[in-house]
Amino acid sequence: MMKFPCDRMEDINECLHPKEYGCYGNCMNTPGGYTCVCPPGTSGNPTEMNGCHSKDKFTFVVKVVTAYRKLIRTKQKFFEQNGGVILQQQMHSGGGARGFRIFSIEELKKATNIFAAGYVLGRGGHGVVYKGVLEDKTVVAIKKSKMMKEAQTKEFARETSLVATLKLKCPCWSTNSSQITPSTTTSMGRTPKADIPLDIRLQIAAESAEALSYMHSSASPPTLHGDVKMANILLDDKLSAKVSDFGASKLAPTDEIEIAMWVQGTCEYLDPEYLMTRQLTDKSDVYSFGVIVLELLTRKKALYLDGPEEDRSLVSCFTTAVKVGRY
Repeated sequence: MMKFPCDRMEDINECLHPKEYGCYGNCMNTPGGYTCVCPPGTSGNPTEMNGCHSKDKFTFVVKVVTAYRKLIRTKQKFFEQNGGVILQQQMHSGGGARGFRIFSIEELKKATNIFAAGYVLGRGGHGVVYKGVLEDKTVVAIKKSKMMKEAQTKEFARETSLVATLKLKCPCWSTNSSQITPSTTTSMGRTPKADIPLDIRLQIAAESAEALSYMHSSASPPTLHGDVKMANILLDDKLSAKVSDFGASKLAPTDEIEIAMWVQGTCEYLDPEYLMTRQLTDKSDVYSFGVIVLELLTRKKALYLDGPEEDRSLVSCFTTAVKVGRY
């Protein structure tokens, strides 16, 4: 409540002149002055036009603003946890993420029908891969990261940045992270190779070799895949091969010998030398690709657990056959 004294000899009803005396609330004339208060159920400044607001409305606005700020802080926290800051730094420093687009969670939810189980394409070490459809009807693959430790979030961000670089410079890439392929794909690991004619299988081998050759020789900087296997060769509706899954990929070492802390990859495709030395090289990828070629030529899996122990490894069977001249 505001009380305004008046020094006049004759009392004037100031409430009759709200603009002159500046009272836009409930005005009460008093001898020698007047009081001005906000109407019941409201609060604010009655001396300003529209200065009084509903208490309930004011409380609601405060709650909405508080909740919105909390939501912003939560989103920022998750953005940082999933390597978003690292990606932004790389984008601004030219670290390989030029042309990179960051999608909002609302866009991703809409593209994947709120990450529906029926949209799952696969699961990796860093998260789950979903099929998505953007507003322009482009079919994409979206990788939703898991809740991870700080070191793992850096790996996820590094993988995404690496894929962005490769995708921008080579049209043969299909990815399972936020970078996306404009074609629906099926994993070679899930496609019965017996149903694919030999000429198509040879084409798949040639296209996969071209992609790996690009990574090793033409990409800037050169990149090692680290997990070349049949399941990571994707086929589109025209049976064109696309290399995928760069979770184990890394930049090729320069002159320094780089020792891995642990060996990554799939057992039946791993280069024995890589297993012993823990040094991932382009030859490691070539060895793994050789296993894929064997699978394509023989229509057999790299590891067959149902057969006799000596026949479970396709590589061992091939090596034995070469030694005795049965190839």
